[in-house]
Parts: sequence; C-alpha cells; structure tokens
Amino acid sequence: MADAVQGSGPNLTPEARLELARSLEGRQQPGDALLAYYRAIIESQRQGHWLSKATTPPALIERVAYAMRYVKAGRRRVFGQALEPVVARHGRQALARFDECLAIQVGERNLQPADPRQQPSILYFPGLPAAPYFNRSVFPWLGNLERETGAIRDELMAVMPRAERSERVFVTDEAESLGLKGGETAPSWNGFYFYRHGERRDENHALCPRTSAILETLPLVRIREHAPEVMFSVLTPGTHILPHRGVTNTRVVCHLPLIVPDDCALVVGGERHAWREGEAVAFDDTYEHEAWNRGNRTRVVLIVDVWNPHLSEAERDAVAVLVAALGDFNKAAGV
Repeated sequence: MADAVQGSGPNLTPEARLELARSLEGRQQPGDALLAYYRAIIESQRQGHWLSKATTPPALIERVAYAMRYVKAGRRRVFGQALEPVVARHGRQALARFDECLAIQVGERNLQPADPRQQPSILYFPGLPAAPYFNRSVFPWLGNLERETGAIRDELMAVMPRAERSERVFVTDEAESLGLKGGETAPSWNGFYFYRHGERRDENHALCPRTSAILETLPLVRIREHAPEVMFSVLTPGTHILPHRGVTNTRVVCHLPLIVPDDCALVVGGERHAWREGEAVAFDDTYEHEAWNRGNRTRVVLIVDVWNPHLSEAERDAVAVLVAALGDFNKAAGV
C-alpha cells in the first residue's frame, strides 16, 4: 500500500478527490487510487453527504457508487493480505467468526449488534455475549487483582504529588469541552498512564513496580499504536464525564476503584453502578456510558483494557492485526 496519496492536499473537495482517484486508477496506481477514493468518501460522509442516493447529487451517484465498490474490494484485499500470517498460523476454521467481523468492517455485511444499545465506533465482533456489565466468573484473575488493592493504592498515593507525570485524557481544549462538564469548578480528568495508545510509559512503571508487575499478569489488549490504555484515572470533584461510546466490543474495560468519595457513579447502557474501593467492575464500553464525581474529594480508579474473554486466541491475534492494519490504512489515506 502506498505511504501517501500524491497531490492529495488538505484543501481538495471530495469531488476533486474523486477525480484524483480516477486519474490515479487510470495511471495504474491502484494503491493510491484506493486511498484517494476512500478519503473522498469519508470526508463527504462526515459532512452528511453520499450516505444514500438522497444525500448524493444525481450527477455523482454512479461515480460515488463505483468509488464505494472500489473501496470495499480494495480494503478487503489490503486487510486480507495483512491477515495472511494469522490464517497460516491458526487455520481458516478457527477464524470463522472473525471472517464475519471482517465482512462487517469492509461493508460486505450490515452491522446488527446482538444488543441494539451496542454501537462501537470502529469494530464490531459478532457472536459475543452482549451485556453492559460482565459477570465476574469470566475473569479468573479478578480476585487476585482485588487482593492487591492495598499495594496498588500505596503506590498511587506516592505518585499523586508527581504532577509532571499526569496527562490530560482529552488532549485538546475542544475535546475536553465536549467530553467533560464541571460544577462550581472547572472539570478535570487526568491520567497517570502505564500504557497509552499501546505505548508503555516505562518511567511510570518504574515508579510503581508492584502495580506494574500485577498489570503484566493480566490479559491486556496489545495492539500496535492502539492498545492497551492503562492508567490511574483521576477525576476531580464536580467533574462529569459525559456520555460516550468506545471503539470495539473485542475489549473489556476493567475498573479497580482505589479512592471513591460519596456520590460517585458509573452508568453503562443506562445501568448505574456505584464504585466500591477494592471491588473491580468490568464493562463493555460500546454501550453509551458516563461517569461522575459529585463528592468533595478526588476519585481515582485503575483503568485497564483487557481482551473480551469470549474471544479465542486465534480471534485475538486476528483482531490485533486488523486494528493495526486499519490504523495504517487510515493514516495513509489522511483520515
């Protein structure tokens, strides 16, 4: 796949990108053409256009339909090539459910979640049990994690004063204003990260060696440049994390509450959960969820991304490769 689309500057209109893609296709540059067609479609749909015949100018309907067919076939080819080592390692039969996931991702099948409240923003994996919260019995390691609450909290208290190690969860003011609401004071949600977008924060691991050792025993989602996200999640009094959704049901978000004032809560799929210190909770964040701290002290939970326990090893391997390939493709297309 090409690294970038030649002549695909940020000021081109979607219609101009269609022309660019057709030109690249005519010059026998299928990789660049694929990226240009894809960017044209994504940018137009983000503006509410090309979503259907009704939202597409009549003069463009045939060209847009062709571009969509080209993109569907091209993405299937690109992702199929990336997945060849996984198929060779595990065999096609072990990936039957994943093949359905891939077909949904490239637009060959419609997304039909087992629970309509599930709305992943990137990747849906069919055939997994659907519920906002997971039963503890599917996580055999959960009790061991909870027994380490005291040791983890001790390390948290030692690093809490280290403001230079704290990172904003929302990295821009605009994102923060859309994602957080405050009370009498400005809202604040920060993280002391052990992993962010899959990148290991080595210094933070060194500052919290016991926590680090415990984390490495867990089935963390490991996807290049994407996962896991693991942090001490620090929510100041009066802060409300507004309703939002996660990217995929292939991961589970686990919270180990460490400091919980009164009047703090997590709501997933409309079902409210009150954190209790030392009592872990695991949930599917493709359900709409929100959280708040209406108490008078800072709330801290350890957030850990782990694999959905209903995935096989082969399926985990395939998902990891596919998500990395999706990221590479989108980056190359400039979207």
